[in-house]
Amino acid sequence: MKRKINKIKMDLEAAKSHDPAATGAWEIVLTYNGFHALVLYRIAHYLHVRGFRLIARMISALGRFFTGIEIHPGAKIGYGVFIDHGTGVVIGETTEIGNNVTIYQGATLGGTGKDKGKRHPTVESGVMISAGAKVLGPITIGKNAKIGAGSVVLKDVPANATVVGVPGVVVRLNGERTDDLDQALPDPVEDKLNDLSERLRKLEEARSAGEEKDE
Repeated sequence: MKRKINKIKMDLEAAKSHDPAATGAWEIVLTYNGFHALVLYRIAHYLHVRGFRLIARMISALGRFFTGIEIHPGAKIGYGVFIDHGTGVVIGETTEIGNNVTIYQGATLGGTGKDKGKRHPTVESGVMISAGAKVLGPITIGKNAKIGAGSVVLKDVPANATVVGVPGVVVRLNGERTDDLDQALPDPVEDKLNDLSERLRKLEEARSAGEEKDE
């Protein structure tokens, strides 16, 4: 339990150092839902690994109700983690998170629905996962990597990489741009409209050709 308390203190320090809006420790303790979610998770995880799984899930559900953040008590989370404006964050059962990781609102560390056993991501130390990002499956996000807002990551990410897009692609590695610099996100609605427009054009051409033949 002493280790859990130390980790909670490190989480508090992480919030103080990462959020310039924080005016002091008491503000974080009393008002930050990301900090509250981590405290409740650490209590639930302590009980989970000792076999008190129903109570652990009840605490997890309580944390989700009050904070809007869902962390399965079976997940493994290191110290100095900061969940900023965390509403909508989901962290799955077999997720492993290293130290000094920052996670923003709406991010999901989940499964793909087809994996068994280890089915959630491993996030190494120093990683930043931006708002709305989806990191799915038993993949590894390397140390100090950055996942862009709204990205969907389905493959391993090397250390010191920056990933953006749907699906996510590496656009920077070790501070240098990679060859693939296209960061535009696909628009499935636009793609469908373009496809329909092309089909309509072909039908009109076929009809015009038929009319000319009849004449």
